[in-house]
Amino acid sequence: MKVKSRMTPSPITITPETTHRQAVALMEQHNIRRLPVLDKKKRLIGIVSQSDLLSSAPSQATTLSMYEITSLMDKLTVDKIMTTPVIAVDENCSLAGAARIMLDNRIGALPVMRDEELVGIITETDIFKAFVEVLGGGEPGLRIDLRVADERGQLATIAKAFADVGSNIVSVTTFRGEDTSHTILSIKERGANEEELRQALEKLDRVEVVEFRPSGRDCILKFGKRK
Repeated sequence: MKVKSRMTPSPITITPETTHRQAVALMEQHNIRRLPVLDKKKRLIGIVSQSDLLSSAPSQATTLSMYEITSLMDKLTVDKIMTTPVIAVDENCSLAGAARIMLDNRIGALPVMRDEELVGIITETDIFKAFVEVLGGGEPGLRIDLRVADERGQLATIAKAFADVGSNIVSVTTFRGEDTSHTILSIKERGANEEELRQALEKLDRVEVVEFRPSGRDCILKFGKRK
């Protein structure tokens, strides 16, 4: 899947002359946390995040008056606090590639380009949504985790076992096992009788059932006192 299918198109942008106070107001108005910075020729030259604005604002312990703080924020422009050069990706970059770039560079968003034109922005939230979709999150049914020998033909054998008991596979995801000879398959399915499916899987060679987990078992936990 490509970045352009999950990005936010035509993102809100600012110029280097945008003030700190104006940038904060835009983020609050549009409920966003990042603003790409474009110059007069509409070229991407930087990005400003909510954390950049917070770190550049006066401390709550300041002795400045509210009038002085407001005046200071009206004079501080984003060209003084933006991140530049800014890391971006092409719109045809894969989602996995974008996620890897974010992890490697410890950043939460990437401007998306078409040649030299800014066409979107993709954030960690967009990546999480795609990840949940790939895993079949929110879909009813069973989640089955299997420890499988990393051998050719194993996936076909497992898929046949599901089909033989009337199971409809919603998603299949692979994860690294504890060693290179094994893989963890996480399968979301619906339609099968749990006991029949378990028995079918337990008959397979070099396949270990790790967990059967109904989707309704995942729940939110809350701790601490209510304010």
